[in-house]
Amino acid sequence: MQVDVFTQIIVPVLGGLGIFMLGLEFMSNGIQAVAVNRMRALLATFAGTPVKGVLAGTFITGIIQSSTAMTVMTVGLVNAGVVGLRPAISVIMGANIGTTLGNGLIALPLGPLGLLLAGVFALVHIFAKSEKTKNIALACMGFALIFYGLNLMTGGLRPLRGMPEVMSAISSLQAENFGGLLVCVATAALVTAMIHSSSATIGIVMGLGSAGILDWQTAVAFSLGADLGTTITSWLASLNLSKNAKRAAYAHISFNIIGVCVTIPLFFLSMEVLRFAMQWFGGDPSVPVMVNGKETYPLVPVAIGLYSTVFNIFNVLLLFPFIGVFERVLRRIGHDSSEDIEDYSMPRYLTADRRGDLAAGVPALQKEIARHLEASTLFLAMASAAPHAPKDPGAHRMAISILSRNIGTFAATLLKPNQSYPQADLVASLVEEADFAESLGETLHQVALRVKEEDFSPQGRELVSGLVGRLDEAMRALQPGSSQPVEADRRVEALATLRRTCLTHEGLSPRERGTLLGLLGSAERAFLLIERLDGERRSVDRSGVLSQMPVGDTAPDLDPRPALA
Repeated sequence: MQVDVFTQIIVPVLGGLGIFMLGLEFMSNGIQAVAVNRMRALLATFAGTPVKGVLAGTFITGIIQSSTAMTVMTVGLVNAGVVGLRPAISVIMGANIGTTLGNGLIALPLGPLGLLLAGVFALVHIFAKSEKTKNIALACMGFALIFYGLNLMTGGLRPLRGMPEVMSAISSLQAENFGGLLVCVATAALVTAMIHSSSATIGIVMGLGSAGILDWQTAVAFSLGADLGTTITSWLASLNLSKNAKRAAYAHISFNIIGVCVTIPLFFLSMEVLRFAMQWFGGDPSVPVMVNGKETYPLVPVAIGLYSTVFNIFNVLLLFPFIGVFERVLRRIGHDSSEDIEDYSMPRYLTADRRGDLAAGVPALQKEIARHLEASTLFLAMASAAPHAPKDPGAHRMAISILSRNIGTFAATLLKPNQSYPQADLVASLVEEADFAESLGETLHQVALRVKEEDFSPQGRELVSGLVGRLDEAMRALQPGSSQPVEADRRVEALATLRRTCLTHEGLSPRERGTLLGLLGSAERAFLLIERLDGERRSVDRSGVLSQMPVGDTAPDLDPRPALA
């Protein structure tokens, strides 16, 4: 029987592949539009330990159905300092397990029903008024299109079995020995790296296996290579990010490479185990089934999905005990002295056991706000080009911005229904103090940024040093236990002398004068914010409020400054 290559092979294969990948895109976009912000917040909240990281990675990837999106999200959170390197490694491990749920779903024999379901959900998507309903319908439509596209590909690939020249070329891709296995793994890794989707590669392989073009063992070998190729996307996502973000991507790459290298020697033994296990999932995947008078292999996708799931679980169980080793090795990559600076994005005192506990939470909050101010003072060290200062003002600003959000979130847990007014007023005072501290940090960031971007003359550098010294002295007055007076009025008046020098000094260029005037404005704001912050600390008798709580509930180490009210 003559085969029309264009209508019977090219059209259904390319059309099916396009519909399949479009379905993946629709499903991923729909689910992420509905849940990605919650999932990101969930990841940032729960990925605190390696065990929680694996569980969070598995759960969230199982929902958003994209290990690539999950890995990129994790790399971004590491870059922002929200998630540490060790839990990020475990999240990536969990993501590899979570994505296998999608492979299992793809293996479901829904076939032509996919087009019907896609049509139904497309109508819902078009006519729905709610954005949430539209996104859910989009995800369901994508899910249905996956099956329809896979069904088209399988039908279009089936005629290839009757073409000797094609079968002869494909016969070189047979996982019958270790050499053939390595070729299959490398080919699948290359295809996945080009299309940035392991699910799409596995879908293509499922189609080839179902049509009988690839034998089931070779198809399974291709799925192994797909896990390897998907690491390229996370590497690309990390290229312009922080060192820790790069390390998280390297963890993904090394994790998958090690898993594949360990699995390859066990591949043929695992095929016997898989053949045995398949008796509980429909039977032998190498046995054809007649459908409309044509041979098909419906159990090959099931075998691929099962193997992919077991492979990733095995990989996690194998490498999970070595997360600490991964972290230590990865931290050596590109390490320099700037990384020895404290990570201010992570709270030190706001522990989970202090949340909602006023007696323990207030001292913890005061210490964390003082730490925030300490981090803000480092902007002045950057302006002075001190050797211990962070190198990048923008990255440091991001870190203390994250700390500020954590302080605000923690403070909110101390506000409770039916709380006495003095206690609520105490918490409100701490919230306002934290807000002043954040504004002060932003102002000092502007100082560091202006100094860093301007090439000052020796005369201009002298004026900048004097200004930075005054700011540093004022910041020291805020530290717990300091006996220095704040005296914002005196400090602001002293700026007038610097302003007069700036306007009359003949050795300064107009550009320098403009920058120095901007710095003087920032310094004046900083002095006023320091005064407001100090006044807020004195506005409530914090020690007195806590001393009136039941005995045993009071915590030590409060701000030593006396209160005015």
